[in-house]
Amino acid sequence: MKGIIFNVVEEIVHRAHGEAAWDELLLDAGVGGAYTSLGSYPDADLYRIVEAASARLGMPPADVLRWIGREGISRFHDRYPELFEAHPDTRSFVLSLNGIIHPEVRKLYPGADVPDFAFDASTPGVLHMTYDSPRRLCAFAEGLIEGAALHYGEAVEFRQPACMHRGDPACVFVLQFQPLPVPTE
Repeated sequence: MKGIIFNVVEEIVHRAHGEAAWDELLLDAGVGGAYTSLGSYPDADLYRIVEAASARLGMPPADVLRWIGREGISRFHDRYPELFEAHPDTRSFVLSLNGIIHPEVRKLYPGADVPDFAFDASTPGVLHMTYDSPRRLCAFAEGLIEGAALHYGEAVEFRQPACMHRGDPACVFVLQFQPLPVPTE
């Protein structure tokens, strides 16, 4: 896994719980913690950090991964705003994963192993998205989509009729996006 993911997790933990919390997580996880953005590191390091955060926060690991994804999207936007600016909404952004975003990720981070997505956008207002990755980080993907929806001023409704964690060959998300209500004064 590329170090940029660890860098983003570190930023999220610092912001939410202070700098000492990251060092404590690394100690609990038994990992080194010197992650450079272009470096490649064992996937197990992230899993161990998530498990340590799960124990400290009293949250299931999937919820920790969703939180990381949801909070992390703003860090990715700060680093790569051009990947977001080309899209008017979350649906357009998500549909660009295979054709635009992941090729850019591979250019910026040679050797990056990104998940495979397949889309069915044939039903108006509904996007079927298949996620396939040996890492099985579907909760992280869900959090990224939730964070992207917030970035675009939308809410996303998720259904997940298939999941690798339940024995399915891939995860399937059924997504519907709606504008967030405008607050009235």
